[in-house]
Amino acid sequence: MKKIEIYTDGACSGNPGAGGWGAVLKYKEHKKEMSGYAPETTNNRMELTAVIEALSALKEACEVTICSDSQYFCNAITKGWAEAWQKNGWKKSDKKPALNADLWQKLLSLLQKHKINIVWVKGHAGHPENERCDYLATSEISKHKL
Repeated sequence: MKKIEIYTDGACSGNPGAGGWGAVLKYKEHKKEMSGYAPETTNNRMELTAVIEALSALKEACEVTICSDSQYFCNAITKGWAEAWQKNGWKKSDKKPALNADLWQKLLSLLQKHKINIVWVKGHAGHPENERCDYLATSEISKHKL
């Protein structure tokens, strides 16, 4: 099984506002960078989109380490929150709707295809791949501003 490292970040200019996401995928000596834009979104949606797009780029089941500075993403997966929301009809423990259910549904489906390890990294702390993802995400926002 191939071992892949994925680094992701999302950004938003205003929250909600214009958003961008960035991802870096690494396999042995190979590296692929991806990024995208959404005109009206939230930072959390961009964080999730980065992971979804990166996992969607994988063509086969892999052993994947996902490094993200999003505690929203990391905690929802590692602490089982997202699976609980899904089991409860996309409702949180307080009975309020879980936000971003559409993205969580896609993400949970993608995660099932791989052996996953989630690693939280502190954002804006000099981690090279995290900084690169932030650059990719914010560059997407800049490209689309008038």
